[in-house]
Amino acid sequence: MISSKIHAVLDYLMGALLIAIPWLLGFADHSAATVLPVILGASTIIYSLLTDYEYAIAPAFSFQGHLLLDLMSAALLLVSPWLFGFNETIYWPHFILGAFEIVIVLLTTKTPPDTKFTIRST
Repeated sequence: MISSKIHAVLDYLMGALLIAIPWLLGFADHSAATVLPVILGASTIIYSLLTDYEYAIAPAFSFQGHLLLDLMSAALLLVSPWLFGFNETIYWPHFILGAFEIVIVLLTTKTPPDTKFTIRST
């Protein structure tokens, strides 16, 4: 199982990879194939910064809500080549990264992290 701490690191890495992948693999042509991973990568970074887990800056919503957003984002990424009609030109990066993200969500411990500051009495 993947802890919320490791999941947080993977979120930021995946967000950066999604933003960069069109240029890394040479399909940065401003079509849906390019724009969708960039938008999903940027949104992943933004909602990760706002999730109640270890590496957030302003925890505004739950870890379970975050996992649901991850799952929806991954599903959209996975089917996007066929949904938006660019499967004839490129589909493997979208399919592989979407499937990878789904596997990460399924392997992540669903218990929310204890990120609240507490004072313990001795």
